[in-house]
Amino acid sequence: MELRATPQRLSTASADFDAKFQQRLHWSAEADAAIEQRVAEILADVQTRGDAAVLECTARFDGVQAASVAELALTADELKAAFDQLPNEQREALEQAAARIRRYHEWQKKQGGETATFRDEDGTLLGQKVTPLDRVGIYVPGGKAAYPSSVLMNAIPAQVAGVGEIIMVVPTPRGEKNPLVLAAAHVAGVTRAYTIGGAQAVAALAYGTATIARVDKITGPGNAYVASAKKRVFGQVGIDMIAGPSEILVLADGSTPPDWVAMDLFSQAEHDELAQSILLSPDAAYIDAVQREMDRLLPLLPRAEIIAKSLAGRGVLIHTRSMIEACDIANRIAPEHLEVSSRDPHKWEPLLRHAGAIFLGAYTSEALGDYCAGPNHVLPTSGTARFSSPLSVYDFQKRSSLIEVSEAGAQELGRIASRLAYGEGLQAHAGAAEMRLEP
Repeated sequence: MELRATPQRLSTASADFDAKFQQRLHWSAEADAAIEQRVAEILADVQTRGDAAVLECTARFDGVQAASVAELALTADELKAAFDQLPNEQREALEQAAARIRRYHEWQKKQGGETATFRDEDGTLLGQKVTPLDRVGIYVPGGKAAYPSSVLMNAIPAQVAGVGEIIMVVPTPRGEKNPLVLAAAHVAGVTRAYTIGGAQAVAALAYGTATIARVDKITGPGNAYVASAKKRVFGQVGIDMIAGPSEILVLADGSTPPDWVAMDLFSQAEHDELAQSILLSPDAAYIDAVQREMDRLLPLLPRAEIIAKSLAGRGVLIHTRSMIEACDIANRIAPEHLEVSSRDPHKWEPLLRHAGAIFLGAYTSEALGDYCAGPNHVLPTSGTARFSSPLSVYDFQKRSSLIEVSEAGAQELGRIASRLAYGEGLQAHAGAAEMRLEP
């Protein structure tokens, strides 16, 4: 049977647009009850039995047998060997992408992630002390596809932030290790790596086992089991975010070649069947042209079946009254990736408030941001760009307030604090402040 690209067609001029669009947009971030229950069992098992539970889950879910978790460790020599054995072009691409990502995050760190202090008139010192996390775990997906780019995007900001140890976990179904993933770990400065995945990997990082050290924070995307596990261990460790299916929204004024936009929409649809691709354009003829290119290009792609299911289930092409209305709808959606495919993208960018990453102009395909542009590709999904941000060096640092009150400052601050403390009924607080007051 011939595969077709069948995204839904909508028009904002239709009376039922809002109802139909909300139905298409809806995606529940809640894992189903069976997944939640299974994840709870895996977490409890790893917390109780440690390495033994990790080994059993790895054998059951990945088909990888090992006598110990130590056998699943990837050595530094193995990572370097994977890098050395890559074709020259892949090695250079990996190093160039890593350099751009490192340069961007080093620049980002200088924009406000430093320890700084100041003194007020009475000599009291106030400020912040910024320190890196001691140990972080990065989860790298390894099921339907391998993602060396995720290694770079998670490990490099952590390294730039100054994290002492970076522990990578990556599932290797049937024992198949992707050389690019291993090489990326070498380039990005991963400290230790283990070939485990799923909820058991999250549990091992969160609770620690005899072999795997407990981390302070877990970052990186995964499937529904990984997302559920991260949600459950939050509080024991920090997490970056609960990632939903990947999303792309393209705002197009009709000036970009339609095959470019068609392929950009495919670039997210090929992740999995739940990924969402949306096109907004005031040009109905252009939407027709994009649809024709989608039909032409789809059979040429190896992951055509996944793309077709994604577009049929969640894809949508929307005819808007104007680019201004398209921007308004984009803000309602708050997409993970937002392409402004326009002759003058900077005309529309000020109208866009909510997106994980904004790609300006016809030449700025979302794929460039995924791999090598520099800014992080770990982005908020499912509308959470309304209140959250991309992964960054700040996710691997914490801030401690610095306060050094001078003798003169204690006289004024002590009186203020004691009055407030008495008002709250906390006499010891008041007494501690008053003891510093001069008679």
